[in-house]
Amino acid sequence: MTLPALHNTGVLYRRILSQFPQDISLAFAYGSGVFKQHGTGRGQMEKNMLDFVFAVDDPVTWHTMNLLQNRKHYSILKLLGPTMISSIQNEYGAAAYYNTLVPMDGRLIKYGVISTESLIDDLMHWKTMYIAGRLHKPVKMLVQSENGKLQSALVANLKSAVMASFLMLPESFTEDELFLQIAGLSYAGDFRMLFGEEKSKVANIVKDNIQHFRTLYSNILQDCPQVVYKPQQGKLEVDKSPEGQFIQLMALPRTLQQRITRLVDPPGKNRDVEEILLQVAQDPDCGTVIQQGLWKTILYSSKKLMKVWKGWRRKPSVS
Repeated sequence: MTLPALHNTGVLYRRILSQFPQDISLAFAYGSGVFKQHGTGRGQMEKNMLDFVFAVDDPVTWHTMNLLQNRKHYSILKLLGPTMISSIQNEYGAAAYYNTLVPMDGRLIKYGVISTESLIDDLMHWKTMYIAGRLHKPVKMLVQSENGKLQSALVANLKSAVMASFLMLPESFTEDELFLQIAGLSYAGDFRMLFGEEKSKVANIVKDNIQHFRTLYSNILQDCPQVVYKPQQGKLEVDKSPEGQFIQLMALPRTLQQRITRLVDPPGKNRDVEEILLQVAQDPDCGTVIQQGLWKTILYSSKKLMKVWKGWRRKPSVS
């Protein structure tokens, strides 16, 4: 199974991509400058920044070439050279290095660079969910190599999003409720979502993009033995028995499983992960435990990013 791609790249995206080194294993555009969000007009969309992520097999070589082509994109960190930039990228934050506020083809863009290896790790294990969370939502896939491990990881990330959402939803729910839950996973520990206008951000993302969410998830839902999916009615029924929830818990990414076990298991007990997840599967508050585990993951990532941002106040940001 391959990830459904939204291939409407358009001339603008192709022109922008052509100005970067071409050794890219995955490139996608995302955010409010790419997809219409509820309450945002076309005119406002065209003013919004375009966000990109580029996954590259060899970050040192890629940054070397990009410094030759686009030196002005980098902050004073360009003086450190491509090896140090790649080291900062890999060792800090969420293993993604961002250049931001870059003028290109009449638009402002922001682009993050992550190694293919680090991307696969985040997709499979949700160590930070920083890029994995963006890929839970519709994106414009611009470049997608035939790397088998990367293809499998992209699909695994979507399946993990479905399983985590199942555990936090009631037995019966609608497509809209599922997609709202999925879209909100990566905001679980984001303090911005608790206050002001950001509270409605997830609903705004989903409301005008239901069909894009269906494109991403319909095959997974139809093939999943844990759920009865009625696409014509837009309704789903999931297995909420302890046995069913245990299967869903065992399908979660490794990092989330570990955070759940640390939440549930008293210090010093050191029980087996499978034993702890079996206990959680029988807990009426199972969904709350998952929410807390996600909150810990996002909070951990956010704290790392804040430390980096305080250390590097000028653009680009390491994210």
